[in-house]
Amino acid sequence: MAKGKLEIWLVDAQGIKDRESLLGSLSCLLNPCNAIKMRPYVVIQYQKQEFTSCVADQGEERKLVWDEKITFDVEYPGVDDEDHTYKLIFRIFDRHKVSEDAFVGEATIYIKDVLSLGAEKGKAKLGVQKYRVVQPDKTYSGEISVAVTFTLNV
Repeated sequence: MAKGKLEIWLVDAQGIKDRESLLGSLSCLLNPCNAIKMRPYVVIQYQKQEFTSCVADQGEERKLVWDEKITFDVEYPGVDDEDHTYKLIFRIFDRHKVSEDAFVGEATIYIKDVLSLGAEKGKAKLGVQKYRVVQPDKTYSGEISVAVTFTLNV
C-alpha cells in the first residue's frame, strides 16, 4: 500500500451563475451598480476528509479567484478499493450573512490514474484543467480550474 500527499490547487472559476432569490435578481435589474455579488467558497471532499476554502476574490473578467492549495493524506490502494472512492468533489456555495449559504453546484474529478501513476513513479501531476460545474437541476454553470499532484511518502 502506497501512502502519500494529495495536493489540490484550487485556482479559479468563471461563468458560475448566481442563484440568488427573485428579490436579489430584481435588485440587480433595478440598480445594476449595486448588484448583489456572490461570495463563493468551495468545500473539497476526498473520501472522509473535507476542507473548506476561503471566499473567492473577484478577479479580472468576472473570474472568481481562490489560488489556494490544500493537502490530503492518501493511501493507494485504499481499504475500500473501488473506482468511485478515488474522486475529489468540489461543492460550491454562496456565503450569505443572514440566511443559510446557498448551494451553487459541484464538480467531480476522478483521480485513480493520478494515484496509481504516483504510487508507481513517486509523483504524478494533473496540471491546471477546467471542470464543469453542475447545478442542482443538472444543468451546467461555468467551470472551476483545479490542479492535482500526488507525491509518494518516502
